[in-house]
Amino acid sequence: MKKSQIYAVVDIETTGTDSTIDRIIQFGCVLIQDGKIISRFATDINPNQAISPQIQKLTGISNSRVQKAPYFEDVALTIYNLLADTVFVAHNIYFDYSFLAQELVRCGAPKLEIPGIDTVELSQIVLPTEKSFRLGDLSESLGLVHDNPHQADSDAQVTAELLLLIEAKMRRLPLITMEAIDKLSQQTGMDTSRYIHYIYEEMKQEILPLSKEYRVVSGIALRKKEVPLFEEKLYGQTTFPKKKKTKEKIFGQTISYRSEQSRMMNLVYEHFTQDESKDLFIEAATGTGKSLGYLFPLSYLATPEKPLIISTVSIVLQNQLLEKDIQLANRICPRPLQATIIKSHRHYIDLQRFKATLNDPLPQKQYALYQMGVLVWLLETLTGDLDELQLINFNHIFWRDVAHRGIDFLSSKDALYQEDFVRFLYKRVKQSNVLIVNHAFLAQESLRETALLPKSPYLIIDEAHHLADIAGKISHRQFNYASFKKQLALYLEEEQLFDQVTHIFDEAKEERRLLRIYCKAATDLVEEFSDLFYEINTLFPKQKRQSMETELLVKSLFDQLSLEGESSIQKIEILLSEMREIQKRIQQSIEEHLEKYTSSDRIVFVRLLQFFEQIDRLHECFDIYVNEWQPRWIKEYSCTSQGYGALAINDLEASILPTTTWYERYQRILYTGGTLKFGRDKKYLPNKLGVPDALFKTLPDPYDYEQHARLYIPTDGIAVNQVNNAEFSAYIATVIQEISKQDRSILVLFTSHEILSSVYHRLHQAFLNDGRELLAQGISGSREKILKRFIHSKNSILLGADSFWEGVDLPGDTLSLLIVTRLPFENPQRPFVKARYEYLEEKGIQAFAHEALPKATLRLRQALGRLIRSNKDKGAMIVLDRRLITAKYGKQMIKALPKNLPVKEAPLNEITTELADFLNS
Repeated sequence: MKKSQIYAVVDIETTGTDSTIDRIIQFGCVLIQDGKIISRFATDINPNQAISPQIQKLTGISNSRVQKAPYFEDVALTIYNLLADTVFVAHNIYFDYSFLAQELVRCGAPKLEIPGIDTVELSQIVLPTEKSFRLGDLSESLGLVHDNPHQADSDAQVTAELLLLIEAKMRRLPLITMEAIDKLSQQTGMDTSRYIHYIYEEMKQEILPLSKEYRVVSGIALRKKEVPLFEEKLYGQTTFPKKKKTKEKIFGQTISYRSEQSRMMNLVYEHFTQDESKDLFIEAATGTGKSLGYLFPLSYLATPEKPLIISTVSIVLQNQLLEKDIQLANRICPRPLQATIIKSHRHYIDLQRFKATLNDPLPQKQYALYQMGVLVWLLETLTGDLDELQLINFNHIFWRDVAHRGIDFLSSKDALYQEDFVRFLYKRVKQSNVLIVNHAFLAQESLRETALLPKSPYLIIDEAHHLADIAGKISHRQFNYASFKKQLALYLEEEQLFDQVTHIFDEAKEERRLLRIYCKAATDLVEEFSDLFYEINTLFPKQKRQSMETELLVKSLFDQLSLEGESSIQKIEILLSEMREIQKRIQQSIEEHLEKYTSSDRIVFVRLLQFFEQIDRLHECFDIYVNEWQPRWIKEYSCTSQGYGALAINDLEASILPTTTWYERYQRILYTGGTLKFGRDKKYLPNKLGVPDALFKTLPDPYDYEQHARLYIPTDGIAVNQVNNAEFSAYIATVIQEISKQDRSILVLFTSHEILSSVYHRLHQAFLNDGRELLAQGISGSREKILKRFIHSKNSILLGADSFWEGVDLPGDTLSLLIVTRLPFENPQRPFVKARYEYLEEKGIQAFAHEALPKATLRLRQALGRLIRSNKDKGAMIVLDRRLITAKYGKQMIKALPKNLPVKEAPLNEITTELADFLNS
């Protein structure tokens, strides 16, 4: 790179991705020099082959449009000369550069050998908190005008603007941050590293003073952070206003008075100040304003000494409470709400261990990209919460190296100790009167040796219908022999984990001796499990062993285990006890001498302690598996064709709140959500949570379903329980094709991934040829990615199962058509479901009437909730399962839906005609 270097920002559109057979149909180039766009060049190109319908739909470039355009042979030298002596820039350069280079050679031009920069990698480094690094998503997020996505001239223009924005941000970074990025950038592709080095060298020529927002600690520039002190207002309204006039006076012009919301506010205040009952359920439909319904009254009660704890279902809703609902509440609450989101320490970055990765970097591209991104993010974050980085998962080894292990594992002598984010979190907690967690965090309080949440008079469980299932998932324990054996074999190899720890314990003879014994015990453990699984396999019929799906292991079967099997169990229990005793001694030694170990040593120790935790979980799982035989424990067993077994336990009483350690810590608990009861039965959820005497209040639904919604059941449908999967898939595909004539976005909900996949493959090509996007869970990418594409599309079709039934916010006209393929009953043949139903029957509870039917009905109500989320929404739900009409329980399900929801049976062609009139009126 040189002074006044010209950058050629290039984008090409092609007939496909195979450069040996596909051809370029458009070339776009924007030239940049000295931080300014100096020239543009774009041309359509005749590929001398047909452009497929999907490429035409994607790019907007038709066959007729390119007919009069020049062939690539006509412009190859012009393009080569244009690019000569420039630096080639592209968004995902590896495609554009290689495709273009091959085309130039094919057409007789010299080989392309200019340097190249990738703006995808630069974006990952400089814009680390972006949700997506696709060009369209970045341009939308950054406010770049992108008139014609997937057209070369428009894409090149946006990429040029993106490069300028990235360079400007890089030049604003502290020099010490750029120095670290410069060193790490050697792992980037093409010539991106040379570009970063050039900018760093230019910045050294004129060093800017460090911004007042930052401080440099231990060679890392960080954003300054201070704990905001809680300030109680000593003036203004101090008595909670129960009457309409007083509330209206306080709300002023900020929010309008809503009678149902006001009623909820009064109920909440009375519960936490006057009720004798500990537990109160309030069902309030979406649109009631329930968040404000509980935040406003609690602002009169909550203090940092007695904080309000709010548990909600997900991290997304935690952030929404903090960033939206509490912000709004503080505009009307006379007393302030100062809120902090609490997550377990593994959600935060450990600065000491991150510094260690910089001192001894792993020579791997993705590892380095994450390191550079974190260096930039540390200039922006006040929390150190890794979720701010918007990653789909944190499975990469880098995140395991830098995720926090808790305060006990920090070196207090390290300069970064004072900057630690978890320590900062705990300081903020002490100054907050609202603490926000999610249900998983709350459920895990029962598993923690030391509680992370304080005692309080005030606990609110929002989206309470999720709590039982999440508590059940948290109680789930499993052990997979094959993956454990593979992991241990890796750790025992030369230069791997146990070898690394032995080197660190170079002068600690006792620790080395303990580690040798530990490794021998771990090897023996693998052998004993192999023997045990061999014996357990013999308990099942030979034909079942060949491809064994998950089976329940009941006591009557387990009692038939051979003497050899019993002997293996005893040996495993002894080995696990010995290993846990050694773990305690090694961990104690590490903690006592923590200060003498380097940060790099501590990264190795973290991996060791993570393995120790695995052994602790295995001990707990195995102990329950072989010794506890109360009806509450469901034990599953599965085996591969190689004879490798897997164990799993589930606790059917995990959701019984009075048995948890945290329930007694809260004087009053409010449970709220949009769907808490089954029809008129208010006891379903309280019984499930073990609080049958709880009070239950229902606020009227604010929506006019008669005007805004429809429920249709086709009369020409098929009996879903009398056809095979192929016939059912074909029928669903036919219905989707018919309904898709509405040219609107459609959400199709499934209860089976197998049928979802079958329907996708039946429809994919037809919709592709029609230029219409068909998205499918498990096929088209992550849930977040699919939802984002669906929201930004005008007429795409999304096939979803499981998590798409609820918790999906598709506001306004994003969604107006919903197809439910089958009533959402759990599969009663699944071992775990079967065992749960048997457990209920043994307790004298009818499983279908009191578990299966209410659960399916709540899911159907939640599906309807995807359609109508405000007074302006309008939508129709088409249920293809005729049991909603023909089965006796169908009437109960319909009764549990909103009273004034129009329900109609009609032939499919009549439904499509009515839909057009209804949705367009």
